Amino acid sequence: MSAAEPKPVSMFDVAKRAGVSHQTVSRVINDAPMVAAATRAKVKAAISELGYRPNRSARTLAGGAVRSVTVFTFDTSLYGTAETLRGIEDAASAAGFTVLISVLDPEQTYTEGEILGRLSHDGAPAIVIAHDETTTQARRILRKAQPGAVVATGDDKLRDEPGAADWLVPLDDRLVAKRATRYLLSMGHRTVHYLAMPGKARRQDGWSEALLEAGIEPPEVIPSGWTIGSAATAAADLVADPEATAIMCGNDDLAFGVLHAAHHAGRSIPGDLSVIGFDDCPMAAYHIPGLTTVDLDFRGVGRSAFELLRHKLEGGPEPRTSWRSPELIVRETSGPARPRS
Repeated sequence: MSAAEPKPVSMFDVAKRAGVSHQTVSRVINDAPMVAAATRAKVKAAISELGYRPNRSARTLAGGAVRSVTVFTFDTSLYGTAETLRGIEDAASAAGFTVLISVLDPEQTYTEGEILGRLSHDGAPAIVIAHDETTTQARRILRKAQPGAVVATGDDKLRDEPGAADWLVPLDDRLVAKRATRYLLSMGHRTVHYLAMPGKARRQDGWSEALLEAGIEPPEVIPSGWTIGSAATAAADLVADPEATAIMCGNDDLAFGVLHAAHHAGRSIPGDLSVIGFDDCPMAAYHIPGLTTVDLDFRGVGRSAFELLRHKLEGGPEPRTSWRSPELIVRETSGPARPRS
C-alpha cells in the first residue's frame, strides 16, 4: 500500500463509530438474530458512513453471500483431526456455511495479528481443534478478540483453560486409556508399556493410574513422533525385549509402527506381544492382524462443535451433544500373556 492510499476501514472502526463491540458488528454482518433493531440500525449506519465492506466470503448485509467458519488445526493428515473436520463440514454445510481451514505449524509462534489475519473477515466465527500448545494459544487469542464467535475442541486436559463454556471436551482420554490398560492387565500381563506421541498427556495419565492402582510401578514412557516410521524406530529396542509383553500406543499409527518393529524383531502378535492403539482408524479393522484399539467418535465431536458455535452466534436452545462414548474394540493384536517357564 502506498503512503497516499487511505487505510482500509476495519470492523473495529465500525464498532467504534457505532458505539458497540466488534462482535456485535460481526453479528449484524452475518444477520444473526440476537441484535436489537436500534443497535442493528446504528451499525448499518456506521457501515454506510465509513464505507466499510466486509470480505467477500462474509455474509453481505443484503444476505446474498455465503457465511463461513474458519477452522484452526495443526495437521489435517491425522485421523482424529480429519474426522473432526468432516463432522464440522457436515454440520456447517447443512446450515449454509462454508468451511475454511487454517493449518498452524506447531514449531512456530504466532502473534495476535497473524492469527486474526487468518480469519475470512474481522470477527468471523472460528473453531479451534486444539491438541497442542500452538493451537491452544490460537484459541486464547481468538477468545480474547471475539469471545462470542469461537469454540474449541480438544483434550480433556484443556478443561483448565479459561472460558470453559466455549470448550467442547467430550472424549475422556484418561478414563478410556485406564480401561484399556486394565484390560491388558486382566489378560495376565505383568505390566503395560506406553508409546507416547506428542501431546495427548491424558491418555498417558490414564495408563499410569491403572498401573499404580494395580500396585505396579509404571515403566519408563517411550516417546515417539506422530508417524508410523517414528514409532517403529522409537519402539525397536522395547519390542526386542522378551520381558515386554504388552504395549499401549498413543494412537493407531504408533501401534502400526510397533507391529512393524515386532515383525522385524521376530516376535509374534499376540503370542509374544499384545498391542493396543487409539482412535480406531479405518485401517485398524483390515490390518492383518486386526488392531485392538479404542473407538473415538471424532466426527460426532466435529458436528457438535459447529452446533455449539452456531448457538453462540444465533442463540436459541442449547444444542444437544451427539457423539458416541469411547469404546475398546478388541481384535487380534491383544491376547493372554504366555505362561513364564
